[in-house]
Amino acid sequence: METTKYKRIVLKLSGEALAGDQGFGIDPSVIQSIAEQVRDIVKLDVEVAIIVGGGNIWRGMAGSAKGMDRATADYMGMLATVMNSLALQDSLETNGVQTRVQSSIEMRQVAEPYIRRRAIRHLEKKRVVIFAAGTGNPYFTTDTTAALRAAEIEADVILMAKNKVDGVYSADPSTDATAVKYDKLTYLDILKDGLAVMDSTASSLCMDNDIPLLVFSIMEKGNIKRAVLGEEIGTLIKGRE
Repeated sequence: METTKYKRIVLKLSGEALAGDQGFGIDPSVIQSIAEQVRDIVKLDVEVAIIVGGGNIWRGMAGSAKGMDRATADYMGMLATVMNSLALQDSLETNGVQTRVQSSIEMRQVAEPYIRRRAIRHLEKKRVVIFAAGTGNPYFTTDTTAALRAAEIEADVILMAKNKVDGVYSADPSTDATAVKYDKLTYLDILKDGLAVMDSTASSLCMDNDIPLLVFSIMEKGNIKRAVLGEEIGTLIKGRE
């Protein structure tokens, strides 16, 4: 069996990644590809927790910007993440991967409530755990959820899978031809330079708990496995040099 660099990971997926080229909703081919990649790393005895955003269905910040109450808009965004989580669970189980969805907002008919010790037990039994509904509180992003859950379950790394870039750049590479890709950074670099990797709350939480973050592209099949094996892809961010 191949030797993995990480034993327990948090995989952070943006909602937009699930939409693929259509830009909205869920692209079945994309979610199938992600499920197959997760199946491959579960076979390597890696314990996998997943957090997925909801931007392919609803963005709380966008609703708030148009005059909607911020808390209401954020709660709607959390419900969007539950829909994505259930779709991903279905695809994973179709691929033979035992999966549990745990929601921070209680909805027992479709998901377990989030209980830290139960989540860890699922992981120890090699079940994939999908954390839905963010932190359960408005004003917090799913990036912050990823940092919080990674700290709670003592994950070795957060793998942040992107659908438009293959790492962290000095500027937006789609609009700035001079943008430079970074191979390694620290969280202080992220905060100091205002790089658009994750929000400052999530970055600070990762830095305080010394949780490494690997930013890479989800669009190239097999990249999740490459990341777990420790291959040099994307941008690695650590709390210190």
